[in-house]
Amino acid sequence: MKYETVIGLEVHAELSTKSKAFCGCPNEFGKPENTQCCPICTGMPGVLPVLNKKVVDYCIKAGLATNCKITPYGKQDRKNYFYADLPKAYQISQYDLPICKDGYVEIKVGDETKRIGITRIHIEEDAGKLMHDPHGGTRVDLNRCGVPLIEIVTEPDMRSPEEAYIFLETLKSILLYIGVSDCKMEEGSLRCDINLSVRPVGQKEYGTRTEMKNVNSFSAALRAMQYERDRQIEVLEEGGVIEQETRRWDDERGESYAMRNKEDAQDYRYFPDPDLMPIVIDEEWVERIRQTLPELPHKKRERYKEEYGLPDYDAQFITNSKKLADFFEECISYGSDPKTVSNWIMGDISKMLNDLELSPEEIPFPAKYLSDMLALIESGKISNTIGKKILKFMFSENKSPDVIVKEHNLIQISDEGAILELVKDVLAKNEKSVNDYKSGKTNAFGFLVGQCMKASQGKANPQIINKLLKELLDK
Repeated sequence: MKYETVIGLEVHAELSTKSKAFCGCPNEFGKPENTQCCPICTGMPGVLPVLNKKVVDYCIKAGLATNCKITPYGKQDRKNYFYADLPKAYQISQYDLPICKDGYVEIKVGDETKRIGITRIHIEEDAGKLMHDPHGGTRVDLNRCGVPLIEIVTEPDMRSPEEAYIFLETLKSILLYIGVSDCKMEEGSLRCDINLSVRPVGQKEYGTRTEMKNVNSFSAALRAMQYERDRQIEVLEEGGVIEQETRRWDDERGESYAMRNKEDAQDYRYFPDPDLMPIVIDEEWVERIRQTLPELPHKKRERYKEEYGLPDYDAQFITNSKKLADFFEECISYGSDPKTVSNWIMGDISKMLNDLELSPEEIPFPAKYLSDMLALIESGKISNTIGKKILKFMFSENKSPDVIVKEHNLIQISDEGAILELVKDVLAKNEKSVNDYKSGKTNAFGFLVGQCMKASQGKANPQIINKLLKELLDK
């Protein structure tokens, strides 16, 4: 039997406000344990929370960027559960009146555009963090208590783990563009819960879903969804029944395991928080936030195609990262050719980032340096090959191309006399390739060009090498 996968996501994004959601404690990552907390965020008796207005601003901004309707009148609710990192034994969240609802995000799946519904976006506070040491002890760090979050809940519109992965990448890109979250998954700034079920192809009713909590990398989310899809299909094929439950994904072992029965809303005993005032949002407030929205990735992508003539793949690749898009546009502002800049970003720069395990945000040199290097290539002062060497030095030394060229003696050799002697030497050492070329094997010419470039350590002008090599071979 063929099965269809049905996936909905709950994405939690920590907001990049300076202070926490309901108190004045700094909202900073990586500080010593229990140094960024106060009686309010640690839930001491008798304290009164006050909502940080910036949290609402950021939530509205996320809602507008994802085509949501903004709720004019809302409130905050207490979500009750007991856990060691939640000292109040409840979390301030939103239940039936979220700030944003009924939106959508469009994703590119192959050549098609698919719309993924956004059910709601609401604000809530984060819990603390438990740290388990290998000897069996556990510490609790309450620095994260009260850190503001938005929870973005999708409709069950995704039909494969791959679609869900594309959605996560697209959503992350939007959040980074609008500046409401740094989306640093390694710091827990972006996490997702995965709701997944399978059903026979053609069946309208959804199957029983399971939930995997707090998956903190997109690659892990993809593997978790693929595993859970296959697990559920195997259970059904063997005549079993899928249990509605919460599961934990173990990325090292590549499998999930059951934690507890899945909670429903009534299990949390939501009720309005009596200590917090209602949230009243007028149209003027919404419009003020709307005016701060930047050009979003999908709009920027279309502009790159129309204004710069970039292929769809290039535009998609660059605009997926706000840093790469900003870097690209700055290079263009210095007069560099858009397609040339795009080729370097997608090729050598991306390869260096991957090799060094860096994110685009960690490119160590300014866009001006890449533009200057491309100008050196265009003027004939250096070759493309030397450009690749300079790029490596720019990553390791963060110096300008002019300085690198002087310090490492990388000026291109354009003296025809010197290059002629080099070409003659290469031909003398590669008689077989010379004979291959003369017998019609044109690939031999490319090999000989490569040998000449190697002999010159990449410094010889490739146009002059090609000209002289052809003249000598055709005699």
